[in-house]
Amino acid sequence: MKKVVIALLTTLPLAACAGDYYGGPYGAGPIAYDGYYDDYYGPIYDGYWGDGGVFYYRRHQHGRFVADRGQHFRRDAGSGGAGHFHPMHGHFTPPPQRGHHRH
Repeated sequence: MKKVVIALLTTLPLAACAGDYYGGPYGAGPIAYDGYYDDYYGPIYDGYWGDGGVFYYRRHQHGRFVADRGQHFRRDAGSGGAGHFHPMHGHFTPPPQRGHHRH
């Protein structure tokens, strides 16, 4: 029984990391991002590339970061024809560490 409890406790930190950030990265210096965007979500305020190549964006300064699951942000221009995806560049400075993750 003790071994089972220890095994379960060691997996909890990994499970917490598996969820999407809902607040954004914290405690680092300015984070630059480059990529291409098709304007599907309208104007964005800023964002960052997360694990697995997913782009997390927010629409205003105090908004939460949302994962782009529809592949409207790319690291390359894609093949959607001229003007389909346009270049985007930016950066933001994350707030101090808060450690919030969605489970």
